[in-house]
Amino acid sequence: MVEQTKKPFILGLGGTTNPTSSTEVALAIALEAAAAAGAETELFGSDRLMALPHYRSDPAGINQTGKDLVALVRRADGLILSSPGYHGTVSGLVKNAIDYIEETAADERIYLDGLPIGLIVTAYGWQAVGSTLAALRSIVHSLRGWPTPLGVGINASGGMFRDGVCADAGVNDQLKLVAEQVMQRAEAR
Repeated sequence: MVEQTKKPFILGLGGTTNPTSSTEVALAIALEAAAAAGAETELFGSDRLMALPHYRSDPAGINQTGKDLVALVRRADGLILSSPGYHGTVSGLVKNAIDYIEETAADERIYLDGLPIGLIVTAYGWQAVGSTLAALRSIVHSLRGWPTPLGVGINASGGMFRDGVCADAGVNDQLKLVAEQVMQRAEAR
C-alpha cells in the first residue's frame, strides 16, 4: 500500500490595487516556485484585498472575503507575504489583510504559531525596501510566525517586472529560494 502525503498548502497574501504590480507579480513567481516544489498554492491578491472592509473585531463587520481569508490562513502550512513599501512601511491594504489574522486568536494554533512565513517587499528605492522588510518581520514575530532566513527586497524602480515576468535572473532566484525555504519548513511540520 502506497502512503499518500498531503501537499503543503502555501498561501500567498499581498499585492496592491493593481494585479499586475511588481508586488503581486513577485508573489505569483514565488508561489509558482512553491507549486513546482510540490505545494498547493493560492494567491490572495489585489481584487480580494480591495474587497476586504477595514478590519474590526466584530463578526458582523467581516464580509465573505474576510471569512474566506481567515479560512485560508487557518488551512495554511506556510505563507508568503508580499507588500509594497509605501512611505517606508507596509501598505495599508496589506496590513488590513494581516489584521484579519486576529480572528485566529482563540484557535488551537494561535495566529501564525510555528508557520514558516516568506517575505517579499517591492519599492521604488532601497530605503523603503529595508524598513518595510523590517516591519513585516516584526509583524510576523508578533503573530508567532517564523520568517524565513531570506526576505526578498526588490528595488523595482528599474521596471524589471513586465507582463507577469521578472527580467532580473537574480531576483527570480531569490523569489524561488524564499519559496523553497517556506516549503522546507512546511514539510518539516
